Amino acid sequence: MIYELAVISKADAGDGAYNALSSMVKEVIAEFKGELLIEDVWGQKVFAQASESGQKKGHYTYFMFKGGSTINAELSRKLGINEHVVRHLIISLGEDRFQEKIVKLYKTPLSKKYYGSVADAEVKEGDELEDREHSKFSRRRGCWFTSKEIRADWKDPKTFMWLINEFGKISPARISGISRKHQRFSTTAIKRARTMGIASYLSNRVIE
Repeated sequence: MIYELAVISKADAGDGAYNALSSMVKEVIAEFKGELLIEDVWGQKVFAQASESGQKKGHYTYFMFKGGSTINAELSRKLGINEHVVRHLIISLGEDRFQEKIVKLYKTPLSKKYYGSVADAEVKEGDELEDREHSKFSRRRGCWFTSKEIRADWKDPKTFMWLINEFGKISPARISGISRKHQRFSTTAIKRARTMGIASYLSNRVIE
C-alpha cells in the first residue's frame, strides 16, 4: 500500500531534531522493506488555531512511502515517544499499482517544492462561472467536485475551506450542492486538517 505521513514538530526543536526525525522515519521504512517515495519539508507554519497546550506554530515534515502496515505501527510507536513531536497523521492513499498516479498528483499550497492545488486546475469547457464561485451554492447545477474530477484533500485548503463558514461550521450538502459522497470526503478532509492545525475548529481561518 501507499501511505502518507505528516509530522508536526515543536517550533523550537531545532534543525538537529528535525533531521533526526527524518532519519528515523527513513530507517523504519527501510527496516521493514518499504520504499520512500516523497520527503517534503513544509517548514515552520502558524496553526489555524492554537493547540490544547497553547502552541501557536510548529514545523511540518511530510513523507509518502510504500510498504506494509507494520511500518505504520512502528512509526506510530516511535513518534509517540519522541519529545519533539506534537502530532502526526498516517493515511492510506491507495494500492501499489496506483503508485505512479498517486506520486504525480501530490501537491499542496503548504509546500515550496510541490506547491500547487488541484482546485487551481483550468475550468473545463462548458462549466459555468457559478461552478467556480463557491459562494453561489444555489445556482450550481451539479457537484463541484464531480465536475472537476477532484476530491477534498486535508493538505490542500483550497479544496475544502469554501465549505466552512465564519463560525467553523461545515456547510451541508443541501446548501453546498455537492454530492453525498463528496460531502463525506470533504468532512473527513476537514476533520483531518483540523487535527493537523491546518483549519480551525471555531472559524474559517487557515494555516499560515
